[in-house]
Amino acid sequence: MSPRLDATRTPDAPSTTLSGIPTPTTPLTPLPGELADRLLDRPLDRIGPVDARALSKDLFARLAELEEGTHDHAYVRNTLVELNLALVRFAAARFGTRSEPMEDIVQVGTIGL
Repeated sequence: MSPRLDATRTPDAPSTTLSGIPTPTTPLTPLPGELADRLLDRPLDRIGPVDARALSKDLFARLAELEEGTHDHAYVRNTLVELNLALVRFAAARFGTRSEPMEDIVQVGTIGL
């Protein structure tokens, strides 16, 4: 076997538990009241493109404040992915004439998010 496979994992490996990671000390920046009221009560697949763009900007700003590996970071990242799945489906439709199945194209786009 190669030395890389035989080496032990580092304490910072992604497979370690999250209990050793400190929680962020800065509070989350709340969304503007009007935007939060309009968007957060609707399913993500019912949000229009302009609203999705505004919400994405706020979520990216919030993601930059959070420490990677925390529950809040994962939640915001996953929300951004779900919010932009319609964009992946739109882009995948443009490749519909290729020999690859549509499902594979959507899967690659989702991984890219």
